[in-house]
Parts: sequence; C-alpha cells; structure tokens
Amino acid sequence: MAADRTGPAAFVHHACLYGSDAEFLAMAVPFVRDGLAAGEPVLAATTPANIELLREALGVSAHHLDTAETAYFGRRPVERVSAFLRYHERRARPGRRTRMIAEPVWAGRSARQTAEWKRMESGLNVLLAGLPVWMVCPYDTRVVPGDVAEAALATHPARLDGERLAPCASYADPAAYAAAVEGPAASCAPPTAARTGPTGDASALRRLARERAAGAGLTGGRLALAELAAHEAAAYLLAPEGARVTLRAWEEPGAVVYELRRTEREGGRRMGRDADVPPFAGYRPPGDAQGAEDGLWLARTLGDSLELRARGPETVLTLRVPGPGDAERL
Repeated sequence: MAADRTGPAAFVHHACLYGSDAEFLAMAVPFVRDGLAAGEPVLAATTPANIELLREALGVSAHHLDTAETAYFGRRPVERVSAFLRYHERRARPGRRTRMIAEPVWAGRSARQTAEWKRMESGLNVLLAGLPVWMVCPYDTRVVPGDVAEAALATHPARLDGERLAPCASYADPAAYAAAVEGPAASCAPPTAARTGPTGDASALRRLARERAAGAGLTGGRLALAELAAHEAAAYLLAPEGARVTLRAWEEPGAVVYELRRTEREGGRRMGRDADVPPFAGYRPPGDAQGAEDGLWLARTLGDSLELRARGPETVLTLRVPGPGDAERL
C-alpha cells in the first residue's frame, strides 16, 4: 500500500476509480489488510457485492473488518457526515488511525441530490480535517455518470489505483468547489408565495413557516418538524446582531420550500460576503459546547435539502421540507 506521509493526526482523503471487481480488490484488500495488521479499526461501507468480494478475498481476516451497506450508511450528506464521526468516535484507538472505505451511492440521485453529494465529498476535507482518519472513496466507473467520475478527481487530493498513489491535478479548494457546483436552477418564488420581513423577529418568521406548512396540508408531528426546521434556519441567519431576514414560503410537488434572505445590518454593513457564509456550516452534529451551527445542523437533518449561498449583498438559505405527498415520512 502506498505510504501515507501526512502523519497519524491528519485526515487523508483518496479517490479510487475502478472499472472491474479486480480493480476494486486491488485497492481494498491491501488497504484493509495493512490497517488490520497495524491494529487500526477498518470500515468498509460499500455495496453488498463489494462487501462479499472483500470478505472472500480476506479469508479469516474478514472477521475483524467492520462493514456497512453504503446505501444505509447515511441517506443524506448531513447523515453521512454524522455516520463517519460516530464510527470514528466509537472505534478510535489511541495512537492509531481509523481507516474507512466509503463508497457513495450515485444511482437514482436527482440533480439536486447529486450536487449536494458532490459538495459533501469536497467538504469532508474540511469537516474531518485534523481527525486521524484515512478514507478511500471508490467510484465504480461502470455505473457512475461521467460528471461524477470527474468530480471525484476535483474533490479528493489524490487517487489510489491498486497500491499506487497519485495526486489529482484537478483537485479544487473545497470552499471554491462548493460555490461552483451547480445543481438545478433555484426555484423562483411564485407570485402566490407567502412573505414576511425583512424582520429581526424570529417569532414572526416561525409563525409564517407554520402557517404555510399547515396550508400545504402538513399536520401533527410533520407540521411541528417543518416549523422547527424553518425556525432553526432563520435563527442561524439572525444570529449576528442587527440581522434582518425576509422569508418567502411556498409549496412544490412533494415539498414545502422556505427561502430566507438575510439583508444588511443596521447601520448599512453588508452581511452577504463570501466570508460570512461558511460553505459547510451545519454538517457536523452538535458537540458538548453549544455553537452557532447547531441549529443549522438540525434544520439540515429535519429537511430534505438545505442550500446556503452568498448572492451579491445577500445571504440566501433555501430549505426544503417534506410535503404532504412524501409517503416516506408518513
């Protein structure tokens, strides 16, 4: 296996583009065997077929390998990040690196979901920085779209082919990459969208969020969760002193959409600069100490998607929560 010279305390993030079972095993078997031999925890979160191939190739060593079907190891990016952190915290050993084979699932993703997963893959370089984790993300070129395979080389500093390591020439700074990734065109608020603000009153924003969700047909616990998600998103934008937020809310097939725009502070200071918008805010679960991003993590977890971007002089947060037609949440 290619030597890792970054030291045990640094996060290492490699891509592996493979086009056959043999190419997958050429990377995975040495990676796992070397880790187990060093007394390191090793997780293979990949497809059931790859797990079976890996177990057969490892023989009795497979008893010491942790496995997870990748489709269930974090359904959405925010859950995926939490799953990585939970595994590391549960299995970490002093003075040892944690190894992970972490294969994303791309089949069947919508354009919006694909864009969000690409951002997350890039964001891992920031979100897990400093952790003693060595992660290899396999991409099966037999099934992943071409743009996803290209993205792998932009979101990982290096690629691993078998035991050969090479830098990715197209690797991009995570913040710049996240800002450049384009999903589907942002939904425009229809003329019938409910609106309030600009206001610094969180209760007024929460009231409208609840009224619009109820008007869309949400009731009971689902109504309460939609209201809470919108409230936490608004609270994040309102956190800077003097902030004011405008909320527009409307219904789309399968979703209630909240668009929150933070405007300038009292006194005219603009807040929508790139520096004011951490591109990966709210992906890490809350820790022991309360932080400004804790509520944003909750909003990401309760919603179907959340985008946070700087647009000129404004900070725009778009939150989609499941609508009454989403049978998965019934």
